[in-house]
Amino acid sequence: MKESRQILVLDFGSQYTQLIARKIRELHVEALILPCDTSLEELHSYQPRGVILSGGPDSVYAEDAPRLSFELKELGLPVLGICYGMQLVCHNQGGRVAPGEGHREYGLAKLALRSDDALVKGMPEESQVWMSHGDSLRALPAGFEILASTDSIPFAAVHGQELRFWGVQFHPEVHHSIHGRQLLENFIFSICRCEATWTPGRFVERQIMQIRAQVGGSAKVICGVSGGVDSTVAAALIHRAIGRDLTCIFVNNGLLRAGEYEAVQHMFRDNLQINLVAVDASELFLGRLKGISEPEQKRKIIGHTFIDVFEQEAAKLKDVEFLAQGTLYPDVIESVQQKGPSQTIKTHHNVGGLPARLNFKLIEPLRELFKDEVRSVGEELGLPHSMLWRHPFPGPGLGIRILGAVTAERVAVLQQADQILLDALRESGWYDRCWQALAVLLPVSSVGVMGDQRTYENVLALRVVDSTDAMTADFSRLPWELLGQIANRIINQVTGINRVVYDISSKPPATIEWE
Repeated sequence: MKESRQILVLDFGSQYTQLIARKIRELHVEALILPCDTSLEELHSYQPRGVILSGGPDSVYAEDAPRLSFELKELGLPVLGICYGMQLVCHNQGGRVAPGEGHREYGLAKLALRSDDALVKGMPEESQVWMSHGDSLRALPAGFEILASTDSIPFAAVHGQELRFWGVQFHPEVHHSIHGRQLLENFIFSICRCEATWTPGRFVERQIMQIRAQVGGSAKVICGVSGGVDSTVAAALIHRAIGRDLTCIFVNNGLLRAGEYEAVQHMFRDNLQINLVAVDASELFLGRLKGISEPEQKRKIIGHTFIDVFEQEAAKLKDVEFLAQGTLYPDVIESVQQKGPSQTIKTHHNVGGLPARLNFKLIEPLRELFKDEVRSVGEELGLPHSMLWRHPFPGPGLGIRILGAVTAERVAVLQQADQILLDALRESGWYDRCWQALAVLLPVSSVGVMGDQRTYENVLALRVVDSTDAMTADFSRLPWELLGQIANRIINQVTGINRVVYDISSKPPATIEWE
């Protein structure tokens, strides 16, 4: 019998699947994501109290559509189907699912309740929900009842009492569904009778036990660190579990922020007391990037070069069997197909690209968490606020914030501008009020005037965003006076920049990073 989890989420490939698990953990309930084709025996081995079927990009009537490996009546547990999950069950029970009439429904809709069922208790008669689907349920299976509808969707929420099944066409897990949390609470507590027992402290305890069991008593672990939140929390957690059997490797790729190579060494060696090997490989990285402009190619070169350097340093250590990484779920879902057929957005340097020649077993203790949850775990481990609330910084570093070719000269220009931006945000109190701030050096020159001289120099874009998990983001409404001060300081102090612009796009459709 495996360690019990109160709610199991079966993933049919939705980009929102991990948000479901995250929302459940916000209610302090244990949740675990499993592939949609997990066997009935495997499901029961976790002793769950309920199951949630995620959304997904497929059509349930397609020949190769993902399906359950069992009949729902065999499960014997409450089940909530979300979007594709609802359509799949209704389709299997004789309902009719068909394409929407002329268009996909994507965006906000007004939900009207038609029942006082336990799933929708406490919700107002009308509320805002988020739709994201091409197909919809057009005919209800026998024995099912309607719980709610919208102007265009008559079966927006349904209940099949005999199967102990509830289904919703909308996405209660996203924040656009204003009362989605209430619906999830109803399912988890009123219907499934779960108990609120998940905490960061319990997560730390479980991971320490799992790491010790995985590593054993004599094997060594190495961990690549950058000084960022993810890798530092992962390293601190593993260090708590196995102490001096962990060695961290920090590679200077020549694309770090100003002064970061020295600062990271001080933090790990002096503050955290963790074994650290620091390697300055900046010339190697910049040499391999010479003349390369395509973003994905730059990411891959940086990632592969990191592996080469890391491998060389790892070979110098004895008895190493495990490689640890600070991989988070947003890294995974944007890089590879996770548990279902979700779409690849971009490659992350520490996901899905480890060559077999490294011959290490992998430890990723944070792989199922979002950034805010990682920070909570870091607080539980006693890490300082200044480190935990440092803004995210990508593994490829400034290499993907320099659009076009990367050179040592352009890195130096961007480092100066980036430092001015961050210093100004800290001085004004805005650094802790936003999720991430970055400067992007564009492959564009513009005419300017400095003194009596005509200039033709680089354009710099500033990107400051608000977010909670990096899956969605909106631009920060910085005061105009502050933006003006930052632009003036950059133009006056950084040789090579004569124009500064501010990025006001949101994610989606844009990403946070420009490359």
